[in-house]
Amino acid sequence: MEQTLPKMLRKTAADFPEIAAQYSKNEEGVFEPVTYRELYEIALDFAAALRQLGVVRGQAIGLISDNRKEWEQADMGIMALGAVDVPRGCDATLMDLKQILSITECRIVIAENSSQVKKIVSIRKELPALNLIITFDESKTDIREEAQKAGIDLMLFSSLLNEGKKYNIEHKAEIEAELEKGQRDDTACIIFTSGTTGIPKGVELSHGNFLTQLDELQERIYLNPGERALCVLPVWHVFERLCEYVIFVQAAAICYSKPVGSILLADFEKINPQLMPAVPRVFEAIYDGINYKMRKTGGFVYALYRFFVNVAIIHSRMNRILFRQNNRFGSDYIGAMWVLLVLPWLLLYPFKLLGNVLVFRKIKEMLGKNFRAGIAGGGAYPPNIDEFFWAIGVNIVEGYGLTETAPVISVRPIAAPVFGNVGSPIRGVKVRIVDQDGYVLGRCKQGVIQVKGGTVMKGYYKRPDLTEKVMTVDGWLDTGDIGLLTIHDEIVIRGRMKDTIVLRGGENIEPLPIEQKLEESRYIKAAVVVGQDERYLGALILVDEEEVKGYAAENGIQYDTYDNLLASEDIQKLYESEVNSLVNSKNGFKMFERVNKFVLIKKQFEVGVELSAKQEIMRFRLSQIYEKEIAGM
Repeated sequence: MEQTLPKMLRKTAADFPEIAAQYSKNEEGVFEPVTYRELYEIALDFAAALRQLGVVRGQAIGLISDNRKEWEQADMGIMALGAVDVPRGCDATLMDLKQILSITECRIVIAENSSQVKKIVSIRKELPALNLIITFDESKTDIREEAQKAGIDLMLFSSLLNEGKKYNIEHKAEIEAELEKGQRDDTACIIFTSGTTGIPKGVELSHGNFLTQLDELQERIYLNPGERALCVLPVWHVFERLCEYVIFVQAAAICYSKPVGSILLADFEKINPQLMPAVPRVFEAIYDGINYKMRKTGGFVYALYRFFVNVAIIHSRMNRILFRQNNRFGSDYIGAMWVLLVLPWLLLYPFKLLGNVLVFRKIKEMLGKNFRAGIAGGGAYPPNIDEFFWAIGVNIVEGYGLTETAPVISVRPIAAPVFGNVGSPIRGVKVRIVDQDGYVLGRCKQGVIQVKGGTVMKGYYKRPDLTEKVMTVDGWLDTGDIGLLTIHDEIVIRGRMKDTIVLRGGENIEPLPIEQKLEESRYIKAAVVVGQDERYLGALILVDEEEVKGYAAENGIQYDTYDNLLASEDIQKLYESEVNSLVNSKNGFKMFERVNKFVLIKKQFEVGVELSAKQEIMRFRLSQIYEKEIAGM
């Protein structure tokens, strides 16, 4: 493997110069390609332009943009020169930008559009080092005037590429020589965490942190040259960033889309991708969309759909037992039980085939003709969503990692996945489980996950004190996640140490399994379990408005306003019934894990308010926003 990420791109461009590296939409909505030769040349041209602007090796450059072709072009150009990018998305708040850009002392910031320029200019006084903003899109006249008054120059990315191209005609060897100086331990980027704990930290990642993963990830998440991956996530987030490097190293293409149902489904049809990396909420949205569409159809068609889905789930459960595709925590010798299972398995098989012909094939066609797998990462993948897609024959593999591990620790392989885990650690990464006192536990025992290996960060930027807190004396990174290892060393995630709720009686409760169970209800879009230092658990429940209104119509419930509908006795009883039927002893929950009270929330969760950029619920924010409601429970 090459020593730096731009060197990796150079090799792919040399081996597959005319294969498309990127597909993005033009103004007419038509996907247009950028080849690997073109991408590499653009990266060198931008590096040359930065050199003319005085950028030196190790200098931090802000990169405030959502996912688009210019992001990777700029990223590779920055790193080719040995500089360091400091990325963030367009949803960054003023506080985010002030902290990120001041801590890293960015002299130059790349901003996607006028909105981002306006935000940056408004905090100019807190950014004394800043003197230049490079924009992907043309800035509005009034924004240019504001920047000029603030003493900031504005330059257009495309104009700089032209200047860099001219420079490279005579000085290309100079830029390539600078690229050649790059070493594996050089810092590639500083990624600030999304602040789910309220304290952003700059994770310093080297080229080696990323490159260490690429050899094996090509085996677990495989693509052939010229194949395509549909990308919908914010690329400043390390999961999407790494996925794009996995695509590049295999000479496949990134196809830029958005996680909006109508846009995404249309792009599946246009692009016919082999892969799609996404956060679990994207796959949940696809699942919800399928179920909602079938329920709206109603009658015999919906009954048939439910029948075939249930048959497929039962058959796939038997299949996993018979062919050992479940987690194994000890001997699973089934002996005579094999005969008892194989007969119903054979009897259900024709129904599963029929379901595939009548129902599932049409669902799979929505994902295009060539879809091989989805990669779920950046959050917990709900078991019911996992089981649904597994049963209907859509392969979604789950990965596990942290920003601090760039990010991959493990991932289920596409070729031979095992249900209910996130795969075994990739080569070069070691995982151990420890108890609360730091003693190492054996396989199949639950504790805190610790990691060691080539993917682990260099540290938190300018914060050795914070780095020291997460690293053990013998060099292991404490993830703060709770889990265990199967007998084959696959990782099973059980929760997060910092999310653990301790009741007054001393009971320790992991909220995630309870929340995932509650979210199986069609009436619940999201659930957040609360109860720290209380006698019992409560829950904030985000209501699915369409489903609730549908229930009211079906049951003849009269109401004047939506608020009054939610407050009505009928709807309160509906949710009480849903909660009690899902979280109970029959489903494996202890008495103290029952949800005793709940509050219905109608306001949708928003990125930057209740959700982080990777659409994880920020518990500390919800605790602040709904402080009165929580206290009232």
